[in-house]
Amino acid sequence: MEKTVTEAIAYRRSTRVYKNDDIETIKVKQCLINASLAPTSSNLQLWEFYHVTDKTKLKALAEACFNQSAAKTAKQLIVVVVRKDLWRKRAKANIDFLNKVYDKDNLSERDLKRKKMAINYYKKLIPTIYTDFLGILGFIKYIVFQIIGLFKPIYRQTRLSDMRIVAHKSAGLAAQNFMTSMAAIGYDTCPMEGSDTLRVKHILGLPRGAEVNMVIGCGIRDDKGIYGPRFRVPFDSVYFEV
Repeated sequence: MEKTVTEAIAYRRSTRVYKNDDIETIKVKQCLINASLAPTSSNLQLWEFYHVTDKTKLKALAEACFNQSAAKTAKQLIVVVVRKDLWRKRAKANIDFLNKVYDKDNLSERDLKRKKMAINYYKKLIPTIYTDFLGILGFIKYIVFQIIGLFKPIYRQTRLSDMRIVAHKSAGLAAQNFMTSMAAIGYDTCPMEGSDTLRVKHILGLPRGAEVNMVIGCGIRDDKGIYGPRFRVPFDSVYFEV
């Protein structure tokens, strides 16, 4: 029986050793579909998910992850990839979707206004934020926006490094959707920061503009794969009602 969201979150642990039991590829793929429904900045969906089941590539990726047990014993691996370089393509996809949604006769004034605002957002604002050249334009925009921000609220994260953070945050949200979905069906995961990301890119044949967000080991937990009870700092020390 599938777990509730709360049950799945409580069940999920970073599993570092997996049993030699196979997991169903189709079920893992469905969890990745759930991942693709995560919130994403400006709905740009600047992510890709590489679902690795090939034994040769699994071995190569485990070595790229320093042969840590969470990779070496995993039955499948997921590589969450950030594709900030695809922002133009994804912006166009949003515009095409909006044109299709609003492709109706006799649109109300409200719908016409919403269509215009949304399309202008992807045609004008997104290029303003994402266009850069060696970080120079981003820095210029940053200075200009800081000056404007002296007089009114304005979006300030316009540097190349800022936009990378935005894209990686969205990918992280998708990864959490995936791991919670896996926990809900009794499958286990372990998100790994430790990897040679350049080697991971070469193994997967990723283009230069792609960035590895994380590698996630997947399988059925072995009891020794959970390294002790869960620890969290007291909730009161991180919770602030304002």
